[in-house]
Amino acid sequence: MDKINRLYYYTYLSVSANGDIIDCVHISKQPAFDHPLLKNHTIQLLQCPYRTITQALNCAPSLVTFQMRPSYHPGGLYDGSNISTHPITQIWHQKGKCPENTIPIRRTKEEDVLRASSIKRYGKKRPRSGIPTVASIIDDPDARATIGHQHAAASASGDKYYGTKATINLWQPTLESTSDFSLAQLWIIGGSYQGNDLNTIEAGWHVFPELYQDSNTRLFIYWTRTAYDHTGCYNLICQGFIQTNNQIAIGGSISPVSLYSGSQYDIDFLIWKDPKDGNWWLQVGSDLLGYWPSAIFTYLADSASNVQWGGEVFSPDASQTSTQMGSGHFPEEGFSKASYIKNIQVIDSSNNLKYPNGVTLLAERPSCHNVQNGASSDWGTYIFFGGPGKGPNCP
Repeated sequence: MDKINRLYYYTYLSVSANGDIIDCVHISKQPAFDHPLLKNHTIQLLQCPYRTITQALNCAPSLVTFQMRPSYHPGGLYDGSNISTHPITQIWHQKGKCPENTIPIRRTKEEDVLRASSIKRYGKKRPRSGIPTVASIIDDPDARATIGHQHAAASASGDKYYGTKATINLWQPTLESTSDFSLAQLWIIGGSYQGNDLNTIEAGWHVFPELYQDSNTRLFIYWTRTAYDHTGCYNLICQGFIQTNNQIAIGGSISPVSLYSGSQYDIDFLIWKDPKDGNWWLQVGSDLLGYWPSAIFTYLADSASNVQWGGEVFSPDASQTSTQMGSGHFPEEGFSKASYIKNIQVIDSSNNLKYPNGVTLLAERPSCHNVQNGASSDWGTYIFFGGPGKGPNCP
């Protein structure tokens, strides 16, 4: 039996029009373990039920080293919002959930790969692209390493960072072309483009027809250790991220999304470096999804030097695109009209969450897509961002 067929232990078909196939893959057979640095990386699965940490540690002697959960969560979690939260669902849940000791993986189809410029580039960002321009990261800003990409984001630097937490507003922006994409995300960054040693961990939502063949809002992750050249990919398309959750499909569509002047929906993202094992864990809402092993990084094997939060649009067209960022409206329109990221925090060396210091704002073309920041007792540190792209003031 070939390698791909061995992966699919159970299958659920999405009942939605997007045609996603979600395969429930045994946790030990996921793509991450094909990474050459993870050949000896094992997950110890529980063989007896437990309700507390003490019961888990007494369950079997080997459980002290199992990788199904982090050793520690960050302290000082803050969410002062007085706006009620809404459950986030994925369409494939209508057919059920994956069994214990499996993970849901969105199946890659032949037509998905054929849409890419090459098989080798499928699921990868272009080399030297993907983050807002920061002088310490882009060694030559005049080289326009991020050409085709426009950002509206906030950035914190000047310290060692061990993670971040933020609540990201969900939208479904309209794209000018199926070759464009639009997203809202957070970036955890170390290194620089110089020497192609940029390390990033990224998570958020995006609308990306070229990758998924639809315009749904989808949960995504990304990583690289070589400035998007050779290493890293979206979701679980290549080796790297180890998923431990059997409820959430990374790359799956998420709903509901916000409406202009209507109901607003958002979701918490938390990424932190486990002080004991050094792995970078991801939690989305209340779901612990898994981790990026420290071994796949260079700079991020220790800590990050920069953290960013915001939006991005991309178009391969040399001219300005009308692809929307966020809601497609500028930040000055405020709540229920502009896209936001609130409760922005960073994690320090003591594994505690705190407000970021010295936040700077980044927008390559503020007349097309812009960002504003603020602070309040309800939202902590926050930004509004977005814009319509090409228009009367954005030729």
